[in-house]
Amino acid sequence: MVDIWLGPPICNTLPISFSTSTTILSSSSSMATSPLQNLNRHHHRRCYSNPNPPNPQPALLVFSGGTAFNGVVEELKNFTTRVAHVLPVSDDGGSTAEIVRVLGGPAVGDIRSRCLRLSDESTVEALAVRNLLGHRLPLDPLQAKSEWYSIVEGDHFLWKGVSKPYRETIRAFLVYFQNQILRRAEESFCFSNGSIGNFFFAGARIFFQSLDAAIFLFSRVSDISPESLVLPVISTNDRLTLGCELWDGTIIRGQNEISHPTGGTMELVKKESFSSPALPSKIKRVFYMSSEGKNLLHEVFPSANVAVLEQLNNVDCIVYGMGSVFTSICPSLVLLGIGEIISSRSCLKVLLLNGTRDRETNGFSASCFVTAITDALNRTYGEPSNRLQNLPNHYINTLLVPRGGEIPVDVDCLAAQGIFDVIVADSLRDPKVGIIYDPRSLIRCLADLIDRYVKSQVNCLIDTRR
Repeated sequence: MVDIWLGPPICNTLPISFSTSTTILSSSSSMATSPLQNLNRHHHRRCYSNPNPPNPQPALLVFSGGTAFNGVVEELKNFTTRVAHVLPVSDDGGSTAEIVRVLGGPAVGDIRSRCLRLSDESTVEALAVRNLLGHRLPLDPLQAKSEWYSIVEGDHFLWKGVSKPYRETIRAFLVYFQNQILRRAEESFCFSNGSIGNFFFAGARIFFQSLDAAIFLFSRVSDISPESLVLPVISTNDRLTLGCELWDGTIIRGQNEISHPTGGTMELVKKESFSSPALPSKIKRVFYMSSEGKNLLHEVFPSANVAVLEQLNNVDCIVYGMGSVFTSICPSLVLLGIGEIISSRSCLKVLLLNGTRDRETNGFSASCFVTAITDALNRTYGEPSNRLQNLPNHYINTLLVPRGGEIPVDVDCLAAQGIFDVIVADSLRDPKVGIIYDPRSLIRCLADLIDRYVKSQVNCLIDTRR
């Protein structure tokens, strides 16, 4: 695709292990020409203070959802841009749910959220594009619909600062999205609290019939560094539904109903850790089910994105991000091939422990999080023929913990699991969710870990050559 291509023409469419004993370490923090003038132009951010690092930036792969890890993405970009962000496509809350209901396809909300965080904001135009694609419509349905029409018609104030090539590119896919809705008029699409970025993503995905192509287009429009990859864990054009089996045998259908239930209403999802009622029983496992499925008989086994498997084989560090462990992290871990590759790697494998409990992890200690991730990667309670039997330290060798967090760090249990490195990072208190990582301290800890690991590998290499 050439860089001057502007998408579907508007006129035709109207109406993308270190130590051998447990060690708890503490780390305290101390601590620009418009890229949108040319879709083919990218600038590269460097590691911290050294503008010309002698070695390549470390390559990371991060498993996360679309909310919790977003808070450290900006700081991570200052450390390295060589990051593969692996995200689930099973989110069924907010405006994502409405898009999936009317147009089908995978959920793009988490992907759009991460792309926005990675997008450039160094110029007036870059900020204008970011603000446009990050905009949400009003809650009132009539006001939302009116504002949407103003944006589609190109006369909304959000277009100010967006040059003509980018305006025409973005608007073309928004118009294409609108055209798809009009063709399904019997569904009566609700624009309330709709995300313009989600609408753009959906229009591009349907036009290309490819989620990967839609991510590529969004990345180019937002001028995301070419070394920063946003990868859906499953590359599909089909709708995916997450299921959950509790220990009492209960089956819950849908990511939102597992983590932040709204009773099937269109109300806003509240992601505060204390806002949802407790589950009737602890979670045994999560799995994928057919879009109309309601029980274990409807379990399906989608394939992992080949690009994710390739990245897992080559990165220097694998990170399990903080967030809703069963609905944000585990959906990416239960797929065939993921556990096999991670267990075979001798690289750093770091779990970022949450600062607070949520509906999914009530009563959990640190070792419970490790068990949940191990069971997901081993597919312990899934199809017997697909199960693995790897030990926890084949998947996790280091634990990062926010200072003052709610989750008990049971070092003896962690040691029994073969995990001996526990590192404490500085934290902040968020009024909505409680204790969270201080982004600078967290990334500094990660940088120090990687540096220590690289040095240990070099020393091992020297020893073997003597």
